[in-house]
Amino acid sequence: MAYEVVMGLEVHVELATNSKIFCSCANDSSQDANMNVCPACAGMPGMLPVVNRAVVEKGIAAGLVTNCQINRVNTFDKKNYYYPDLSNSYQTTQLYAPICVEGSVEIETSKGKKSIGIKQIHMEEDAGKLLHDDHSGISMVDYNRCSVPLVEIVSKPDFRSAEEVVAYLEKLRSLLRYAGVGHCRMEKGLMRADINISVREKGDPKLGVRTEIKNMNSLTAIQKAIAYETERHIDAIEWDEPLVQETRGWDAEKNVSFSMREKENATDYFYFPHPDLPPVVIDEDWIERVRQSLPEMPDAKCRRYVEELGVKEKDAQLITASPALAGLFEEAMAAGAPAQDAANWIVSEVLALSKKAGHSLDDVSMEGAKLAEIIRLVNSGELTRPNAKRLLAAVYEENVDVAAFIQEQGLDQVADSGQVRGLLERILEENPKSVADFKGGKAKALDFLFGQAMRELKGAGDPAVIRQILTELLS
Repeated sequence: MAYEVVMGLEVHVELATNSKIFCSCANDSSQDANMNVCPACAGMPGMLPVVNRAVVEKGIAAGLVTNCQINRVNTFDKKNYYYPDLSNSYQTTQLYAPICVEGSVEIETSKGKKSIGIKQIHMEEDAGKLLHDDHSGISMVDYNRCSVPLVEIVSKPDFRSAEEVVAYLEKLRSLLRYAGVGHCRMEKGLMRADINISVREKGDPKLGVRTEIKNMNSLTAIQKAIAYETERHIDAIEWDEPLVQETRGWDAEKNVSFSMREKENATDYFYFPHPDLPPVVIDEDWIERVRQSLPEMPDAKCRRYVEELGVKEKDAQLITASPALAGLFEEAMAAGAPAQDAANWIVSEVLALSKKAGHSLDDVSMEGAKLAEIIRLVNSGELTRPNAKRLLAAVYEENVDVAAFIQEQGLDQVADSGQVRGLLERILEENPKSVADFKGGKAKALDFLFGQAMRELKGAGDPAVIRQILTELLS
């Protein structure tokens, strides 16, 4: 029997605002526990919330880049449930009139392009954080994260594979970072995904029993969780075992999901309109101001790189996936680097250095002008590529001055063929056995002599010139 997996995503994104959503506390949960909290975000009685205008603008921007309709009037609601790190015993969110509805994001996988529908985007506040002490058995609460602003992006059940889910999350992350909505660092919990998954017989229009895998913040873990949960559902169907609608967690060490609680319905939360927050009215002028503030989006940027600058499409897609990489590329271009040369060095060398340093694409940080100067020196023959790589590593890791580092390390390329010829003649005199081996048909002897020359020149000689003169002298 053939089965089909059906999935929808709820993606929580922490907004890149200076202050929290309903008070003036700094939007920074990294401080010492309970140091960044006030009576309002601590849920003290009588404290009235005030909506942060910047949060609404981030919500509008999120809607614009995901092709959503922006609701002109949207409201806040109370979602009532008790949890130790929820200081109010309710979460302020949007149910009845969210800020954005009916959008879409286009993704591309090995099977081609596909549009993923978005049901809604709503603004809400985050809860605090529980800190568990295994030694004492005591749990403590840090309220710094209370009232940190979020948007929750709820997709339609349009996903049919883990590949589609990963492509969507990568695309969404790129769009939101470009728009300045959030930093979307999944490894830091700034972007988290809940995966609603069900399995049905292929061709059956009826959805299967749905389970939700909560708070996933790793693309690798998401792929493993989808594979595990899909297999669990299929096994249950084939063995006629009961499946229940429930919320499940993911154990990344054991690579298994586990039951947390039976899935609640909206009625279980006793939603009702928040009496202390008036409706937020968004007019056309406000939307247009946000639209005009948005930068060039990654898809448009990628097309421009390919069509106008002649960059290879795969390189352009990789570079435009990250605002940091695109910024480096454009800075290098502005400093005179040819487009494809800049792309080649970023894709091959800069990304290798970032990987070695354990950096994400967003952590790539170096001056585009220095990259452009390195490219110029290589293209002009003043610097060999091996020495250019050494220089680039020093620039990336220590931000060294290009000219000073070349002088200190003696990286200048020896271009005088007479000087190179004299050096090679001496090397041949000092290595008569290798010369005899080469003339006796041992090709590797040439590589040895070439290596001796490059060692003496400290990588500053032109490899093509050295091989040419070396071959002439030996013949």
